[in-house]
Amino acid sequence: MALGGMFRKAAAISLHLVGLLQRKKAGASVNRCLHQTLTMAKQVQARRLDGIGQNLWLEFAELASKNDVVNLGQGFPNFPPPDFVLEAFQHAISGDFMLNQYTMGFGYPPLTNILASFFGKLLGQEIDPLKNVLVTVGAYGALFTAFQALVDEGDEVILIEPFFDCYKPMTLMAGGRPVFVSLKPTPTQDGELDSSNNWRLDPEELASKFTSRTKALVLNTPNNPLGKVFSRAELELLASLCQQHDVVCIADEVYQWLVYDGHQHVSIASLPGMWERTLTIGSAGKAFSVTGWKVGWVLGPDRLMRYLHIVHQNSVYHCPTQTQAAVAQCFQREQLHFGQPSSYFVQFPLSLRTNREHMIRSLQSVGLKPIVPQGSYFLITDISHFKSKMPDLPGAVDEPYDRRFVKWMIRNKGLVAIPVSYMCSVPHQKHFDNYIRFCFVKVRAKAGEGRPPQGGHPVGVGREVGLICVGAG
Repeated sequence: MALGGMFRKAAAISLHLVGLLQRKKAGASVNRCLHQTLTMAKQVQARRLDGIGQNLWLEFAELASKNDVVNLGQGFPNFPPPDFVLEAFQHAISGDFMLNQYTMGFGYPPLTNILASFFGKLLGQEIDPLKNVLVTVGAYGALFTAFQALVDEGDEVILIEPFFDCYKPMTLMAGGRPVFVSLKPTPTQDGELDSSNNWRLDPEELASKFTSRTKALVLNTPNNPLGKVFSRAELELLASLCQQHDVVCIADEVYQWLVYDGHQHVSIASLPGMWERTLTIGSAGKAFSVTGWKVGWVLGPDRLMRYLHIVHQNSVYHCPTQTQAAVAQCFQREQLHFGQPSSYFVQFPLSLRTNREHMIRSLQSVGLKPIVPQGSYFLITDISHFKSKMPDLPGAVDEPYDRRFVKWMIRNKGLVAIPVSYMCSVPHQKHFDNYIRFCFVKVRAKAGEGRPPQGGHPVGVGREVGLICVGAG
């Protein structure tokens, strides 16, 4: 029976090939037809990509490229980095010629040394630059390495929404299962501006998300897209639950220097008992306004970092030496000026606060309700006013309103924002589809000038944001 079945199968394949050959142009080879038949029978996509579609950034970037737009969606400055940063890079590319070659796989030693010294003081730890520091291709690289190193098939990873969009696919690609808990706004007085400080986790709901299968919690503070800076009390609750359930905390702190209105950034790794179970991730791109350099890092205890090292050495292996050298010089300069008016980490948030205030006033003037951020260079704004006036914007029936609104805004008003529902789980998108995210780090240059971090209004909050209300009723 088995032998007869084999012959029948072979005969069927032969008949299929004959049919293909008859339909092919003269000269088509049997080998090509056989190759086509066999390759089409295989599944090309790896199962780890199941449920992961096209990144929304690509979709909106393509849409923006077809229109003359002001891009307040993607978060990067449109002005030069400070002089000392550019000088550090120029020195790196024109100085020691050996900076054109490989350096240590886990990080250029002057950079790992200054990161260990700089953050050791902030976290209250003796950080070993060889064991407790890893330099990565941006904070993105640090996150991906952490997920691949620690998250196993079936592990649960708690994500606080709204969240930076890569957390969910990175969890899925590692074989994990994302578990979602939402920040929720508390009521405000009539006429009072909402603040990201009013968005909080429900302690009972949060606790219910921790199970025996929970492997990690991802904490983003200051939060993107909301701009929320988690208070010490909120961090202590999260720390308590992580310790109680033996959970690792992946702390994405790329906006730690961008905090406003007297709020303080607290690293959860600095709390008692948390260094041993926390990975702290940072970004030179966000710290020094050089997002294209793609230099990030992760700090943590040896018991966790050894596994990140394994992933790194068997994937990326090495990050560009010259940009690492430039970042090392920038941190050496910041260490000398830390906490003083001359520190870039002091100057930059002061200039961005002016941008933030101008954007808030402009959004209010066209009927939007901005949520005042405590940190980062993003804010979200409530578009309910337009949702009630323009409920039937073009788009798919099941497409969240904020996505349809942003597409309409790009095509008709030349302004790009990001729909916040994209930064939430599918079941919770209906709770967030009346919000869109703006970036207020960009400035509009004055005639004959460059684009300094101070002295110009943020792009999009004068003429451009005013365009939103045209034709909106």
